[in-house]
Amino acid sequence: MNAVSFHDHFSAVAAQYAQARPEYPQELFDWIASIVPSRELCWEAGCGSGQASRDLACVFERVHATDPSAAQITNAKGPANVDFAVEPGEACSLADASVDAVCVAQALHWFDLPRFFAECERVLKPGGVLFAWGYQDIEVDDDIAGANAALQARIRDDWAPQRDFIDAAYAGFEFPFGKIEAPRFELRAEWTLPRLLGYFSSYSATKTHRERTGEDAVALHADELAAAWGDTERVRGVRWPMFVHARRKPY
Repeated sequence: MNAVSFHDHFSAVAAQYAQARPEYPQELFDWIASIVPSRELCWEAGCGSGQASRDLACVFERVHATDPSAAQITNAKGPANVDFAVEPGEACSLADASVDAVCVAQALHWFDLPRFFAECERVLKPGGVLFAWGYQDIEVDDDIAGANAALQARIRDDWAPQRDFIDAAYAGFEFPFGKIEAPRFELRAEWTLPRLLGYFSSYSATKTHRERTGEDAVALHADELAAAWGDTERVRGVRWPMFVHARRKPY
């Protein structure tokens, strides 16, 4: 098997990433359950610390969750029917025609797409479905939008180029198989300000900004955000627009 290199933007913040990522909506997993041919085995490629793995484990009898980052897998948690493994998305250990679904949550833009799609062709059963989804920039209440925008502007140039693919909702990706129309979903959370700041600190762009400038971008904007937020333990709703792609391998 040829070695596969990968863009490792998350190992150094793996523990923060595991604690800070928001949860995906239950409606997404209910929809996945409704259109897969059976629910025996799911491969989750690029699983990170297991944000989606736990919910997929409620849909499938077994989830094989993989990530090329050993640090992410070390921090990954899931129920007993999730097997975590350090494997690239372009070369997993699953058998041919063995999985009902391949799921990729907020990670497809990091893959070598032709090689990954070939691997999906190999491991999916006839009628199996490839799901790839992501979420875009956080949306907050109007009274804190200005403070949030200032922080996002400071780190904008520190995102990896692949971030543009998320902004474009994977438009232009040459997906294999036949398209399945997906419903609209939204990722939502109810957070205090410290929880939100922890999320901002888990950004790969925050880490890159610190390395490039020596500045902690989140700390620089924390007072402005706190002034706009009010009581820092006040719970506010935050949300992220989501996009979902689904493709079914022919029977």
